[in-house]
Amino acid sequence: MTRRTLLSPEERQALLGIPDDEASLIRHYTLSPQDRLQAEVRRRPQNQLGYAVQLCLMRYPGRILGVDESPPAAMVAYVAEQLEVDPDAFALYSRRYNTRFDHSRRLAHYLGVRTATREDRRAALVAAINVAMGTDQGLPIATAVVNAFRERGALLLPDGALEKIGIAGRAIARQRAEAALLEGLSPERLDSLDALLTIDPAIQQTRLSWLRTAPDAPGADNLIGLMDRLTFIRFMAVDPQLRERIHPERWTQIVREGDAAPAWLVADFNAYRRRATIVAQLITLGERLTDEAVTMFNKLIGRLFARANTRRKQRYADTRQDTTKALRLFRDTLRALVVANDTGRNAIDVLDDEIGWHRLLEAKPEVEAMVQDADPDPLVLAAERYGPVRKYAARFLETFTFRSSRRHDSLLAAIGTLKTLNAAGRRTLPERAPVGHLTSQARKLIFADAKPDRRLYEIATLAALRERLRAGDIWVEGSRAFRPMDEQLMPKPTFAALKAADELGLGVQGDVVAYLSEARQTLDFDLKRLAYRARNGKLEGVRLEAGQLVVTPLPGDVPAAAEELKWELGDMYPLVEVPDLLTEVHAWTGFANQFTHIRTQESPENIPAMLAGVLADATNLGAKRMAAASKGITAREIAWKRIFHTRPETYKLAQACITDRHSQHPHALLWGDGSTASSDGQFFQASDRAGPRSDVNLHYGSEPGSKFYSHLSDQYGYFSILPISATESEAPYVLDGLFDHETTLDIQEHFTDTGGASDHVFGLFALTGRRFAPRLRNLKDRKLHTFEKPETYPALQEHIGVPINTGLVMEYWDDLLHLAASIQTRTVAPSTILKRLAASRNPSQLARALRELGRLERTLFMIEWYSDPALRRRCQAGLNKGEAAHKLKRAVFFHERGEIRDRSFESQAFRASGLNLVVSAIVHWNTVYLGRAVDHLRRQGRIIRPEVLKHVSPLSWEHINLTGTYAWGEKPTLVDGFRPLRLSQPLARAA
Repeated sequence: MTRRTLLSPEERQALLGIPDDEASLIRHYTLSPQDRLQAEVRRRPQNQLGYAVQLCLMRYPGRILGVDESPPAAMVAYVAEQLEVDPDAFALYSRRYNTRFDHSRRLAHYLGVRTATREDRRAALVAAINVAMGTDQGLPIATAVVNAFRERGALLLPDGALEKIGIAGRAIARQRAEAALLEGLSPERLDSLDALLTIDPAIQQTRLSWLRTAPDAPGADNLIGLMDRLTFIRFMAVDPQLRERIHPERWTQIVREGDAAPAWLVADFNAYRRRATIVAQLITLGERLTDEAVTMFNKLIGRLFARANTRRKQRYADTRQDTTKALRLFRDTLRALVVANDTGRNAIDVLDDEIGWHRLLEAKPEVEAMVQDADPDPLVLAAERYGPVRKYAARFLETFTFRSSRRHDSLLAAIGTLKTLNAAGRRTLPERAPVGHLTSQARKLIFADAKPDRRLYEIATLAALRERLRAGDIWVEGSRAFRPMDEQLMPKPTFAALKAADELGLGVQGDVVAYLSEARQTLDFDLKRLAYRARNGKLEGVRLEAGQLVVTPLPGDVPAAAEELKWELGDMYPLVEVPDLLTEVHAWTGFANQFTHIRTQESPENIPAMLAGVLADATNLGAKRMAAASKGITAREIAWKRIFHTRPETYKLAQACITDRHSQHPHALLWGDGSTASSDGQFFQASDRAGPRSDVNLHYGSEPGSKFYSHLSDQYGYFSILPISATESEAPYVLDGLFDHETTLDIQEHFTDTGGASDHVFGLFALTGRRFAPRLRNLKDRKLHTFEKPETYPALQEHIGVPINTGLVMEYWDDLLHLAASIQTRTVAPSTILKRLAASRNPSQLARALRELGRLERTLFMIEWYSDPALRRRCQAGLNKGEAAHKLKRAVFFHERGEIRDRSFESQAFRASGLNLVVSAIVHWNTVYLGRAVDHLRRQGRIIRPEVLKHVSPLSWEHINLTGTYAWGEKPTLVDGFRPLRLSQPLARAA
């Protein structure tokens, strides 16, 4: 069995290795005059050099020279240069063990160090335990062990012994955390935890599996199923505050391991680990099921009103024929009245002669019915489906406890009233039911008759509850997603301390007066310059027509030579199977090593199985069918890697590994420097299995599906992807990708299309110090917002809207900084904040303040958009790259007709991450061989200009076999480590 390790080879070298770079040599191995004197008193050159080398090693990294160890040549040469001896003399020093031992003993006395004792080992173990209480990462634990020896003046043990101490400390830390979670639980409670892992005959599975497999498609029965599970968890009476007994990172690790392990595997854990895992699962499942239940409730109520509006439209369509008939009768009546007026005859006689009085009498009931139902309120139509809503509404209100930031909240009072009525089995509302949460129109409908309508009241209250849950005005006890906004942001004392120290690291000044003063001057100057240029026709590609600025679409800038070169270079790519491509990219980047084991943090031993699992996600094939289509890989191996090595964080690290290496490739620099990026959503239709959970966006057709929203750098390097609902706005997720990635990219400018833009997004981009440059549709219809009156800029008066409310920005400036700092430090996802701020029909003052700031920043951007054709071209080029990359994604994600089969968000996220990773591997592989092909042509005397070459993208896939049988581990024929290019006969002979 392979020995368990704490450090990766790279980490071991960084912590315990002998450095050989110039900076480290100077820092650690520069000899003082006293050091040189100690060495120079030795008789022979080899002893002088060996003595000095040992001195350096005992000082840093703090150990003696190993038997038969040869330090790096650069290190020996650096020391030898200081002693003015030949570096080759060191080879003679290593022959005599007694001499080396004597020198090490003298050096220990000189440096004041000693051999490690049992007490030193114990102190190192304690240090390892203390650090491991908060992390499972090997490097911090090993660093603590090393520092403990150094602080005590003890020489380091061999690498293996140091790692054993760290591993032991980590194991003890785990045991202590597990014991802390279980402390105080009675034997009966512990037995009840174990019972969750036995098969319950009533449900034919373990209770733990039942709790984990909660239904996710919106439906009344499924919502009831979620609440049944929550009731069971509450019956187990596990206090959520138990998590406070241990470090948050240790808690997260226990949860992560529990999420990954199936119930049968949890049953095989030792007693402490098993029970602690179950405790953590019950607590997190309680929060997760609460979030899922509230989310499902929101979807059900939203769907109820969406369908009510659909029925409303359908009623219009159904009554069209009757309406036309009534209008014709009305037209004939008017004509008859005109005739009566013109001739002076009796109107009734004329109506009877021309139309027939009986016809009017017969039409009266129909017209009255049409008038009554002419414009039914959505609330009334929603109440027609009261029966299905009633099925879950009472249980929902009873199951959850709601809280509000408002004192004497009418909505909470209304919920209490409904709960009282439900408990008593009463159907009629009390005389003074709370109505402060209702709109005036809803009140009119509810109290239209002498007796208030209970159905309308309940549906209206549920609708108000949904709206305020989404806006964050109401929160739910025991939830993480639906909790007060303050709890999701950086703690206020931390923010105050950072602001006082001027360490927020934001893109705006802390002084709002200075910020607005500077913005006022800039905006005034830019608007006057824009007006002057517009009047005088000095705006390139923009003209002023009837007071409106009109932007001329940009012509294509891809030269014909680039198109020809693209096909020529494309024909030179080597033919490759996708397993071989992934294997080669791993050999270059080591990305598969980032899929570390969830508990040991070790890299996967079976790299082909790991790559097969990634490809199974990317191609939409799935683990079982990938195993069936692969040679030498079993479904069990792929499943094992999925359970213990595949996690969102390991996918991000693997993605960063490829993207960072790609950004450093010389050919990638032709496309950009990695400082700009674009993002866009790509729709994937859902299969029949996933359809009930997915949403329908008529923009993409009538079938349900999901969108994969991804971020792409200007070098064609993907760095983020996220599955979102097909009906969700993309704007809240634009900033998510810029913060939630592990690459070294520093994106300063970001492009999106109109779907990714909102004033809130403009505001947050400015606050966090990034530039937002969306391609806005219907630009002339978007208003500019100023500090001055519109008359100040007469040429642009048609474009100017309401003025910027500076007072609101100043009042909430600290709150805006608090939001931005929380996003900057990754305390909260930007989408979480943006969705809350945009959800309410009556925005909060904070949402309005952010909108005002966003209007200011959008106005500055629009002025530049009109003024700078280079910005328009840059944005167009960035978005074109993303749209072109969608085609490659569609080609890779081809199994199951490219339809999403996964119903859970987590599974869809794995599919999306795998797709991003494989596409990134293809892009990097293509980039490497593009560079080699260009180098080959240039060696043949071809002149290829960079301004032409930059239009040749690495998005081709015709040379890659994505289908068929996947053979893993086969060694290809390589020349100098690369596949030979495909050359035409003349080129081949020339080569």
